[in-house]
Parts: sequence; structure tokens; C-alpha cells
Amino acid sequence: MEDQTITELERTYAPFIRRDVYSGGKIPFSEIALLVIALFTVVPIRLIIGMWLISVYYIVCRLCTWFWDLDRCCLVGWRREVVVRVGRFLCRVFMFVLGFYWINEYYAILNEIKDEKRGFHEELERPGVIVSNHVSYFDILYHMSDSFPSFVAKVSVSKLPVVGLISKCLGCIFVQRETRTSELLGVSGLVTERIEEARLNRHCPIVMIFPEGTTTNGEYLLPFKTGAFLGGAPVLPIIIKYPYQRFSLAWESISGVPHAFLVLCQWINYMDVIKLPVYYPSENEKRNPKIYANNVRKIIACEGKLILSDSGLAEKRDYLAMLRGPMEADCIFPSTLIDNKEE
Repeated sequence: MEDQTITELERTYAPFIRRDVYSGGKIPFSEIALLVIALFTVVPIRLIIGMWLISVYYIVCRLCTWFWDLDRCCLVGWRREVVVRVGRFLCRVFMFVLGFYWINEYYAILNEIKDEKRGFHEELERPGVIVSNHVSYFDILYHMSDSFPSFVAKVSVSKLPVVGLISKCLGCIFVQRETRTSELLGVSGLVTERIEEARLNRHCPIVMIFPEGTTTNGEYLLPFKTGAFLGGAPVLPIIIKYPYQRFSLAWESISGVPHAFLVLCQWINYMDVIKLPVYYPSENEKRNPKIYANNVRKIIACEGKLILSDSGLAEKRDYLAMLRGPMEADCIFPSTLIDNKEE
């Protein structure tokens, strides 16, 4: 009976368990030696260049928003063009500095035969939203370097120094996650409206949503929330994976500072990106967002060779509470970017 209970717990918490060399308790001496060498070589260089890149982009954003009220409307025209082009370039440089010397991008060609009104086929209209699995905060950096989308973020992000201005330049949709009131209905409507605007207007930034609502260890795919699928707009599915030998870039079961330190100490970081064709929902999927979300989830899991899991944020809180204590688990979320609540 006890063995059965342990097996059930391992299955429940499997999406959040780290499996790299730093998760076994005792770190091998060879790893300690590599950390010490990196600490006095690549880490200072990466920190200095990284801070310089962030400062440069902040200055660019500040100049482009001069005499512009970002609280009332998003950037347009040459201002938006400069922010996007410089932002994409600097994000890719930043990732290069952090050890992502190359990113393997694959464009999946699905062999399924679909009818003309649904599924994958040549792009008929612009998707309003990108949906992706969520493993690390580097997911955000990659998407910024690739398509520079707008994200759904907590209101508190807009008030942060430096990050607040950059998030406003991205055109982020700011919502209040902690507030559990009828106001959440307005959040879903706001996100759906922005997705529809992005679908119809090529000058409007496409929306980026992580429908799992939290991160995993990169081997599993959690149930999707329906926020990205409520309006029935076409979606662009993207899968991100982080192959590793020593340290996994997944932000799971490890707090922010140790994770950032180990990332800086890792000489080379790897990223694989699988881009699927735009998915056009059927009429049935448009009427039922849960079916739409589940169908896209199954395809992402299949193409990314990810394991479907029924666990979610509640199970993640329980797991972190077991590791760190209930107070810390209740406060820690691996990303400040969030998906809007499911109706």
C-alpha cells in the first residue's frame, strides 16, 4: 500500500521533478570544479554584457516613448518599428551571451489530411495568438527575439523599474491574477478582444499565451486553460525544448537566484524550437473552447513528444510545499507572465 502511494505521488508530481545532476543532493566534485572556473571567467563577462544590453534597450524604449502616454495606447508607427527591431536583435544577442550560441528551429510538416474548413493548411489569415509549452523564463526571451509578441502579465509587472517600461512597449495585457472576483470575466474579454485585433490588424502585436498557466520540467504537458481559445481565432502552436547534459534550464523545484547562477555558469545552453503550422479551428471547436484547447494540446504533445499530465498549478503548489514549506510555495511562481483564468 505504501509503495502504491509513493507511485501515485511520483505520477502526480512528475511534471515538476528535476532530473539533472544538481537534483540528487550531493553534487559531484567535477561539477563543483566547473562552477568555480565559470565563476571567475564567463559569469562576470555575461553579467556585464547582459546589464549593458538591458541598459541600452531601456534607453531605446525611453527615447521611443518620449511624449507618448503608454498607459492610454500602444506604440505605433516608427516608434513601434524601432522598439521591435532593436528588441528582437538585442534579445538574440542576450541569449547568445548566455550560451545559446545557436538555436535549432524546426518547421513541422504534418501529414494529416484535413478538410478545407479546419486544421493545418497554408495560412489563410493571420493567427491572433501564439500558444506554447512553458519550461523556463528563456521561453519569453526566445519569443521576444523571434516574433516580439505581447504577453498577458500581472499588473505589478507594469510598475517594476526598467521591466515595467519594456513590458509596456511590448504592448502587454496587464491583469490582476490574485483578485478572484467577477472582474475576471473582464480579463477574458480583454484578452479575446486583443487576440481578435491582432488577427485582423497586422500592425497590432500578436499575443503570446502559455496555456498551461505555469512551468514544467519540459517532459510533460499540463492541461490547457481556455483563455487563448475563447474567441475561436486561429492559433500558432510552438514547442520549446531544452536538451541538457548537466543542468536543466527548466525552472522547477529551484529558486530564482540559484537557477540564474547555474545558468550563468553553464558554458553552452541548448534550445530546440518546433514551429507547427497555423491551426484553424472547426465550427465545433469555435463553439467549444475546451475541445479546441484539448485538440491543440494533443497535437503539441504528439509533435513535441511530451507526456500528457492531468496535474496542474494546485499539484505544483503541493509539491513545492513538500520541498520548501507552505509559505514559500504559496509565494513562488516561476513566471511573472500568466495566462488569463479559465471561465
